[in-house]
Amino acid sequence: MQNPRQLIDLSHTIEPGMITYKGLPAPLICDFLSREESRSRYAEGTEFQIGKIEMVANTGTYLDSPFHRYANGKDLSELALTSLADLDCVVVRSVNRTPRAISRDSFQGIVVKGKAVLIHTGWDSHWRTDRYFEEHPFLTEDTAKFLADSGVTLVGIDSYNIDSTDDGARPVHSTLLGAEIPIVEHMCGLAQVPDKGSRFFAVPVKVKGMGTFPVRAFAALHQ
Repeated sequence: MQNPRQLIDLSHTIEPGMITYKGLPAPLICDFLSREESRSRYAEGTEFQIGKIEMVANTGTYLDSPFHRYANGKDLSELALTSLADLDCVVVRSVNRTPRAISRDSFQGIVVKGKAVLIHTGWDSHWRTDRYFEEHPFLTEDTAKFLADSGVTLVGIDSYNIDSTDDGARPVHSTLLGAEIPIVEHMCGLAQVPDKGSRFFAVPVKVKGMGTFPVRAFAALHQ
């Protein structure tokens, strides 16, 4: 009999009024059909709720596909499940780091080829505070090139952005998505995941013509 697996949630809860990225609107969550309204449509004692959500794709913990950056890149519907689910995972620790930029030196001695590489910065501790939007840790362009050249499958981070937002350049997005490596941003809970040996899942809905969407990201640990 296989050992049971512990599942660790690595995604933020999406809530009404929640700001994920400064300048983008918060989600609106409401009833399309309330339980009270539904009672007239069904037999006595039977009721349903149908919810409605209005949000931008970059809400909560989300995954970027190549289409997010490149017009001819793969959109969400074209991503292979093998790039999103049941991935061998390594966690790279970069907590309370000075300077903010995470260089390739942080990956010395870590095998990343074919793996989901998750960068634990601890920045999720600032989630839903003003601090979250300012001076966040990020990867350098050289780090992104190293990860792409090393053949990683996916890269995730528990920070505001995997790139610096000090200017309009986004070299990490450009490099990773250009190499068809999905990115997961605004993760949480990475302190609970071991450095290696877990399996990672971050599967968005299969939408044509969209490059980004929230995911229920989680790690599976063998007991």
